[in-house]
Amino acid sequence: MYSTRGIPSDTAAILSASLEGILYGFSVPMFIGTTWALTYNHRMQDVNRPITTVAILLFILSTVHIVVNIIRVQDGLVNYRDTFPGGPVAFFGDVTQRTYVIKHALYILQTLLADGVVIYRCYVVWQRVWVIILPSMLWCSVAVTGVSAVYSLSQASRNPADIFTTMVAGWITAFIISTLATNLLSSGLLAYRIWMIERSVSTVRATNSSMMPIVHVLVDAAVLYSVALFTRLICFIYKNNGQEVLVDMVMPIISIAFYMVLVRIAINENTCSYLSIIPREANTEQGDSRQYPMKPMSIHISQFTHNDGTSTRETGDGDRSSKCEGEPVKGAPFNV
Repeated sequence: MYSTRGIPSDTAAILSASLEGILYGFSVPMFIGTTWALTYNHRMQDVNRPITTVAILLFILSTVHIVVNIIRVQDGLVNYRDTFPGGPVAFFGDVTQRTYVIKHALYILQTLLADGVVIYRCYVVWQRVWVIILPSMLWCSVAVTGVSAVYSLSQASRNPADIFTTMVAGWITAFIISTLATNLLSSGLLAYRIWMIERSVSTVRATNSSMMPIVHVLVDAAVLYSVALFTRLICFIYKNNGQEVLVDMVMPIISIAFYMVLVRIAINENTCSYLSIIPREANTEQGDSRQYPMKPMSIHISQFTHNDGTSTRETGDGDRSSKCEGEPVKGAPFNV
């Protein structure tokens, strides 16, 4: 017989609902800030609708999840406290409860949506399909293992240890590892590409503006999400009920990590301007004073782009100039 460790299931339910509520409280103003950043001073046709839609969906999913979690706590501690066989401990240990299955299904949807956005960002920044082949395969693995895990949970018995049995545990473990790998790989590729672009334009930029703050927040968001997933994986491997607390905490963490990136981009856009061009050939051999023409590049990081003004470079063949207006350039949005 399998046995669980750590805190009792009823204590885990109360703790998870409380911590999720706190994190959800942080995510609400961040959602408002994200919505403002995406829509303020933008005409309707200029609003980044896909990213705005994702932000709204993440907020809706996390809101529905916390509502379901509150209903589950109320059922276990109030409605069925004296009527459910075994009391609250047995109720919260029953993985076949409808509220338990629904909140895990919401968690799967939230994870698929967030991982899909990160992969989309990678494609937009790299503009190469081969870069996202492996992340896309991992995303498919997340979808398959997630759906299989939820189905297995719905078919499990009321024994609280059933979530740690071979079949269910295998799907859940594969799901956690898949989404962890997807997040780390996609975020790493995204941050690396932006860092390479930043390094390429650093020698020709007319101002002290930089995209490194965006790289930092991308890394911070990836680390925040990855630490939560890794901790949950450890708890699950050791059959600790603390993994239930982490499942509920990850829901608002996913939204917060997504909002962090867009809010930081909005701050960066309001405090500095950035030259939205990179050298077609950035490598110059030592002692070679030749310069290469600049090629406009659209990097989807947010719905706004600022430029440094006019910069002129002189070569032996004559003057080459690159002129950018001070206002955002339509048709060249940054969407990360």
